[in-house]
Amino acid sequence: MDKNFLPARDRLVSSLSKSEYALAIDLGTTTLAVSLIDCNNKSRLASNGSMNPQRSFGIDIISRLEAAVNSDAALQEMSRLIRIELLQLAHELCETAGIAWSAVKMIATAGNPAMQHILLGLPVRSLAFPPYRPLFTTGKTVTAAELDWDSSAGVYIFPMPGGFVGGDTVAFLYGQKKRAEKDNLASSDPEKKMSASTLLIDLGTNGEMALLAGDTIWATSAAAGPAFEGGNLTCGMPALPGAVSSIRIENERVKLKVIGDITPAGMCGSAAIEAVAELLHHDIIEPGGRLRDSTEISSNLANRVINHQGANAFVIYRAAGKLLLLTQDDIRQIQLAKAAIRAGLEVLLERSCIRCQDLQEVILTGSFGAFLKPDWLKSIGIFDQGMVQITRFTPEGALNGLELALLTDDGFDSVEHLGAQFKVVPLSGTPLFETSFMRNIDFPYTE
Repeated sequence: MDKNFLPARDRLVSSLSKSEYALAIDLGTTTLAVSLIDCNNKSRLASNGSMNPQRSFGIDIISRLEAAVNSDAALQEMSRLIRIELLQLAHELCETAGIAWSAVKMIATAGNPAMQHILLGLPVRSLAFPPYRPLFTTGKTVTAAELDWDSSAGVYIFPMPGGFVGGDTVAFLYGQKKRAEKDNLASSDPEKKMSASTLLIDLGTNGEMALLAGDTIWATSAAAGPAFEGGNLTCGMPALPGAVSSIRIENERVKLKVIGDITPAGMCGSAAIEAVAELLHHDIIEPGGRLRDSTEISSNLANRVINHQGANAFVIYRAAGKLLLLTQDDIRQIQLAKAAIRAGLEVLLERSCIRCQDLQEVILTGSFGAFLKPDWLKSIGIFDQGMVQITRFTPEGALNGLELALLTDDGFDSVEHLGAQFKVVPLSGTPLFETSFMRNIDFPYTE
């Protein structure tokens, strides 16, 4: 290991204690999210996001790992692209908030192991082949200059428990634990404390899940693909202005909500999930995933089913020069993603010896856009009815955890302690995962 990546906690604590402003970076495979925080007032000043520019090397982690293993030039180019994009987002945030970039003295970033390795420009062979281990599992500190950023700030890289379970999962859980601690202090009710048998799910490209069981945190990662984040969909886009964030069908009419209340430019993940749930409810999509022909639909919604590149597609939005579609292939992508998440969940429950009906709470996050109703996840086959009743959605789970870690004056010791509690369950080659995946490809049958 390069000496530059050895822990430097004394430098880290010094930088953090002197910092008035800090930067949090959620390093997603499909989307990036960055926020600027005021350490004195303990508040967020601004936030921003963008698509991950590494998409040209593949839409998922496996494709990018393959590119990086086969070519060091590809690895270095992916590293260069992400560093440039993050630096640009940081400069934009500072300009928006009226803060000098030089005033930001501490940065914390979290992502899955592949994204964190690529950011640092480290070899990824150990991640690409069994037993899929990162080069390090504890948090690391580097300088911004080592990432080719024009800054003297320290950069803390969150712990990576192992496999494809990374710093973003640690950050998500960290933020929820901090929230539970705060609620517990404000209440005499012992139930306010985060209980055992709590499941956390990040519905992203990497589909990471963590399950609290006593003092152990069981975790796994299911390769869901980017569909839940709007990636790999015909008209998909991240949850940015112009993205359709909600699609409802009422009285045979399609009603949309658009981020920024502007002309629709695309569809983010939450809208795609809701659209599939709505079309299943109205019997326009069959349980097997087939989008019905217009001649098979008795309502006026039949007019929205068209032929697109040889297959059926449902028209979400139509205007002069603009057509937003949910295609048959989009539906298939969502089927694959939801089957992977559900199968990973079943493996995690089996390994931890916790029954689904014994879960006490489910906490959901992801970069898919608007509020995500648990009922939609039941409609497409990720949740059962019991999970619907105990689920709450929290936006920006990893980003909030990063911010709270930056504001906790312990030099990230509490983050390190949490990361050490994880026990990672691999899914590759697991018979239960494979059988569960195939069993969950179809959507549930409804009345």
